[in-house]
Formats: sequence, structure tokens, C-alpha cells
Amino acid sequence: MSEEALKKIKDAGVVGAGGAGFPTHVKVSAKAVYVIVNGAECEPLIKVDQQLMAVYAEKVIEGLETVMKVTGAKYGFIALKNKYKDAISSLDKIINGKQIRLFILDDFYPAGDEQVTVYEVLKRVVPEGGIPSKVGCVVTNVETLINIADAVQGIPVTRTYLTIAGAVPAPATLRIPIGTSVREVIALAGRDDLKGMAVIDGGPMMGKLVEDFSQPVTKTTKALLVIPESHPLIQKRVRPFKNIVRQLKSACIQCQRCTDLCPRNLLGHKIEPHKIMRSLNMVKSDADVLKMAFFCSECGACEQYACPNMLSPRQVNARIKKELAQGGIRPEPSPGPPVANGIREYRKIPTKRLKIQLGVNDFDGPAMLLERDYQPQLVKIPLAKHIGKPSIPIVEVGQSVVEDELIACIPDNSLGANVHASISGTVVEISDYIVIESGQRGV
Repeated sequence: MSEEALKKIKDAGVVGAGGAGFPTHVKVSAKAVYVIVNGAECEPLIKVDQQLMAVYAEKVIEGLETVMKVTGAKYGFIALKNKYKDAISSLDKIINGKQIRLFILDDFYPAGDEQVTVYEVLKRVVPEGGIPSKVGCVVTNVETLINIADAVQGIPVTRTYLTIAGAVPAPATLRIPIGTSVREVIALAGRDDLKGMAVIDGGPMMGKLVEDFSQPVTKTTKALLVIPESHPLIQKRVRPFKNIVRQLKSACIQCQRCTDLCPRNLLGHKIEPHKIMRSLNMVKSDADVLKMAFFCSECGACEQYACPNMLSPRQVNARIKKELAQGGIRPEPSPGPPVANGIREYRKIPTKRLKIQLGVNDFDGPAMLLERDYQPQLVKIPLAKHIGKPSIPIVEVGQSVVEDELIACIPDNSLGANVHASISGTVVEISDYIVIESGQRGV
């Protein structure tokens, strides 16, 4: 059963739907005692996982049981917030008698950080730079479990669930063919004109600005947030890095709030953002201090909530990590196991206060799950939107393909994911993408 299930997961092209897109057949090949489902969905405005757990509870449990069998895990936990009442009700009806339990999280940010979730459930700290298997568990996303349940039935990943929210007339959560353009998806929520607007791919805390509205949604796209360009969320993201550094040198008062509220520091990890900021203000930066940036999860708690002067430790850490890696410098984890700070429970960031701080309360309305079968005329399916090497096309320009057909494979002896056609049509371009054009209009 385990080998057969792993093969089906691999064949279906399942990757982590809630993160960087790590190939799931590799993740669940590890042995574990526990499987934790990350259903926290702690980023404001995103409504995907909570609705999937409510509507597709049976599939979620099917996927979880498959992962438990493959990993040999004895126990499964579904970590979700108490405010997800419909999800709790649906799951409770199914898990009775199974080795699966619901774990109710406080409503704080970032409850969905994988390592924070592990600590909340198991009270075990994943080492710096480590993965959950180091403490005996595998963590997976809600939609990933649904894709696993489908994979076991021979159904590949060709669609993704995502929330369209922000400054749109009709916020919604939809199931969209992979490769559909961002602009086209946003139009489904009633917003055709994006002049004066920016779009965040993901949540308001960790999401990235979409630079080209013609770019496609991928297996990992969980939200598209339409935000006015004048909003502080956007203004902070578009500041030139030289301005960020200049501001930190003149305005960082070393209050230490960025460190005091850093979720990874509170887990005992070797990262103190205020010291990194201070080091950049020295004539010669302290190399050992700069290396702490490797352990930043880039959750944004420091710059979006903690800093009284609106500085950007996250962006500084991200740049340092990149430059150190390019220079061949590697992280240096603590020699012993990290120990969580005893004051951690009192420094969790309440979601309600975070939304006020972000200025997104007006955008936080219902975004109901609508199961409509949207068929775009053209899709642009990426070959490299997962961890690992780009997939290798096995189709040619001019070739007809049908929905669910395998169109690109994992390179031999490499980490990667298979890619399938999300619509039926004709291959019209192969580059970093496979572009498929259909003769049918969207319905």
C-alpha cells in the first residue's frame, strides 16, 4: 500500500499547496510518529483551508490517513483555530474512532508557521534550519491532503483553490485551472480594471507583489489580494532597498521589539533581528551576527507589527541571507537543541490587532467557496514552480492534449514534480512554460 500510494502521489504531481511547493512524494517518504495537518491559515484575508475542511472533510481525512499509512505514523493531528466552527463540526463527525485528533489553536499570528505549529501541538522545537522529521513528525497542508486523496484515485493536480479578496466587488474562493492568468482570475471577482492597484500573491504578511498581471496561478497560489497602490502595505513593499538601509541607520532605536516578538526567537532559535539591524550600522558588520539572518522565516511580524518606526528587519534579513548564500556562507545552527522562551505564550500576536495594524479590516469580508467550473481559453503552465529542478516537457508545439494528460516529467534522479494539462487544447508554446490554447471560451 505504501509504495503504491507514494507512486500515485508522485505520478499526480502533488506538491505542498500551502508553501514553497516541496514535492509531496519525497516529504511523506520519511518515517514519522505524528502527522500534523496545518489548518491554521493564519494570514489575514485568506479563506481557503478553513472552507475546504468544512466542505471536503472526508477527503481531508482520506488524505491524512494515506499519509499516516505511508509514513507509519501512529497519530494524526489537525491543527486549526477555534473560530473555524464549520470545519470543526464537519471533521468531528468523521474522526470518531480514528487515531486522529483536532488540536485547537489560539487565534494568533503566525500560528501557521510550520515550526510554530509543531511546537503548539507537540511542544517540541524543530532545530534551526531543520525540518519537522527531526522531532518525529511530518506536517502537511489541507489542500495537499485533498490532492493526495485524488492522487490515490488516479486524479492529477491540475487546479488550485485560492481566495480573491481586497478591493474587489465580489470576494470569493475559487477552484482555478493552473496556468490561468492573474488578471483573468481577478476578473472573476468583478475587477476588470487594475489601474492604480497592486496585487499580492499570498497573504498580506508574507505574500509577494505580482509584477506582471499576465503571470499564471500555480499549484501553490493560495490568494490574490487586490490592494490600492497607495496603501501602506504596498508602499512598504516597493521601497528601494537602499532607502530601507538608510532608514534603519537613522531610525533604529534598538528597542528590541523585533526580537521580543520574533516567533522563531521565541522558539529558542538563534536569531535576534535587532542585533542584525545594529550590526549594519557599524563600520564593520559582525559576521556571526549577520549569519543569524539564515534563521529568519520572513513572517513579517517584525516589520508589520513590532517595529514602532516602521523599519523592515524582514527585508534586511532576506537580502543578507541571499548575499551570504551567494558568497558560499552556510548557516551555523546552535550546538544544542533550542529551548522555547517561557514568556512565549504572552507574546503571541493577536490576529484581530494585526488586521488593524495592517489596515485590512475593510477587506476582511466573506470570500465564500464557489464551485464553478471555469475554463480559460489559454493557460500558461510553469515548469518550475516547485522545489527542485524544472520538469522536462514530453509534448511538442502543435500537439493536442486533453485535460489531466501528463505534459512534463521529473528529470531523472532529481527532486521535482510532474506537470499535467489543466485544460484540453493545443500546445502553442514551450519555454519556461507550456502554453495550451483551447477553442472554448470561459463559462
